[in-house]
Amino acid sequence: MLLPSRTAVLNQMYDQKETDVVQIMEKLEPQYGSEKQFNEKLYLEHMMALEANGLVELTTYDLDDNDKLVIYYKITSDGIATVDKYIDKKYRLV
Repeated sequence: MLLPSRTAVLNQMYDQKETDVVQIMEKLEPQYGSEKQFNEKLYLEHMMALEANGLVELTTYDLDDNDKLVIYYKITSDGIATVDKYIDKKYRLV
């Protein structure tokens, strides 16, 4: 059984100092890559929704080598508490 994708994003960020959407998707691709909704636009929406709920925060942004905007996020203490409370340890990524 897989976690809902937004929950999986938060779970993936649990022990990361800071990450961006592409890095999250690379980590989740083995489990979620075959889903039709596995695309960068939707995963950016996941990050923005998590930010709007105070579970992650934007740390910095930059342009990559192709002049594409890259936004970096980190999990907040509320996000860590949410993972601790609601995600069973068997789903925790190490």
